[in-house]
Amino acid sequence: MDYLLQAFMVGMGATAVMDLWGIARKPLLGIAPPDYGMVGRWLAHMAKGRFRHESIAAASPIVGEKLIGWVAHYLTGITFAGALIAFGGEEWLQHPTIVPALAVGLGSVVAPFLLMQPGMGAGIAASRTPRPGAARIQSLITHAVFGLGLYAAGWATRIFHFS
Repeated sequence: MDYLLQAFMVGMGATAVMDLWGIARKPLLGIAPPDYGMVGRWLAHMAKGRFRHESIAAASPIVGEKLIGWVAHYLTGITFAGALIAFGGEEWLQHPTIVPALAVGLGSVVAPFLLMQPGMGAGIAASRTPRPGAARIQSLITHAVFGLGLYAAGWATRIFHFS
């Protein structure tokens, strides 16, 4: 149970850091935060047997899609934190280091590049978007920020004795 609590705390913290970055991008770079309602729509359509869309924005709206998307977003962050803790073990929790956290954060970009973006109509690694290079860079930056969040949340969890 201790492992689950630690994964929960680190994952929630890291995902919150990622979301703060998403909010900060608007005034800093003019880039809107991600719409996790579209993720919820995509996931809800999966329950109906539809896994791929030409454009998720054009798909039928689903009641509760924003909630579904946000819950999925945080559960995904908790899952990646669990992977980091499983990989780094008790040693990482006692003395969090940045390299494994950044590796997991950057590695987590595989999920949107190879699953979410193709399934939602954006193509592999945003290849069907108007500016694929810019979209890829923003994804990498956002997932690097998630990695920094894993590191910071690891320390916060240790300092505040959640571990």
